[in-house]
Amino acid sequence: MTYYECTQCGKKFPLDKTIYLCPVCGKDWKPGKPLVGVLEAVLDYEHIVRNFKFETPEWNLFSVVDSKFYPPIQIGNTPFFEATKLSQQYGCKVLIKFDGCNPSGSLKDRASYLMVAEANRLGEKEIVCASTGNAASALATICASTDVKAIIFVPKSAPQAKLVQMKLSGADVREVDGTYDDAFKASIEYTEKYGTLNRNTAYHPLTIEGKKTVAFEIYEQNGFNVPDYIVVPVGDGVIISAVYKGFKDLKSAGLIKTLPKLVSVQTETSNAINSYIETGVYHDAEDPKTIADSISVKTPSNVFMAARAIEETNGLTVTVKESEILPAQKSLFQMSGVFAEPAAAVAYCALRPLQKIVKPSESVVLLVTGHGLKDIESARKNV
Repeated sequence: MTYYECTQCGKKFPLDKTIYLCPVCGKDWKPGKPLVGVLEAVLDYEHIVRNFKFETPEWNLFSVVDSKFYPPIQIGNTPFFEATKLSQQYGCKVLIKFDGCNPSGSLKDRASYLMVAEANRLGEKEIVCASTGNAASALATICASTDVKAIIFVPKSAPQAKLVQMKLSGADVREVDGTYDDAFKASIEYTEKYGTLNRNTAYHPLTIEGKKTVAFEIYEQNGFNVPDYIVVPVGDGVIISAVYKGFKDLKSAGLIKTLPKLVSVQTETSNAINSYIETGVYHDAEDPKTIADSISVKTPSNVFMAARAIEETNGLTVTVKESEILPAQKSLFQMSGVFAEPAAAVAYCALRPLQKIVKPSESVVLLVTGHGLKDIESARKNV
């Protein structure tokens, strides 16, 4: 009853073999363009609703990989709390989900965890990925707890703390002259040449499945209530798509009736997804350089599913000026105790425009995706 389905043509595919993009819609896709034919898992929702119990929630019912293949390291169950000072300032309930407390310091651990589980299921001994830093650090960290080898393509410009983290773990790190998009292309070429399992975000559907677990935690930690808004820092569009997928799974299983409104936050230089949502016309970000390195993307891989996430949740977009990012990092820390890396701190910048539309009775969740210690050199500029 569980299968992969193309998000564009609806064609269905079995789970028992490795598949990346839809062979029909994605057959002509080349690196350097947004992904087409992205797959998503359709679950056996009748089985879930028969077996799910609120008293003892079993979230593995929503997983397409059996828990016996999971790595030994523990991820998830990250802090979720009301930031009372922010609630008082902005006149609504402001909640923070701090995924910087995952083992490698970012939400990306969730995708890497499930990908390593898939490698265990298939008997694969290597996983390759491209990253600006966080996905690579996550893969390196999770692989270090197992016998699976991480092969990583990363721009030389990635923050030193992230490079040190992935190298120290024992991963095979290959620094690329260029951007994330160049690293993405190099990793795809490696997969095509050697047949290695590829963890690139949205390219393998399990990256979305792994990241969607943050939605389940928000739902449970919020007393099995759906927040009114969830603010997500957006680069390639996979995290916001995964939050959407998680809540959509909950709705398909009959556990919730409404979806939270999703807020896509991007920087003014790396705003390809927001621009597409706002205008209906896609174009690459011309020069995506930003201090928020984790969301610096010229050609976002999952732009079309991210746009659907905003449309189907009646969400909205917020674009942040570069000059706002470091002050937001400082204010978020001083107002909540949460030290976020610049890319995660941009979520804080959405509170001011949201203040105009959010009712006092409504709640806003800031999804803080990475820890400030991931990029201490940027934080040093605040001191």
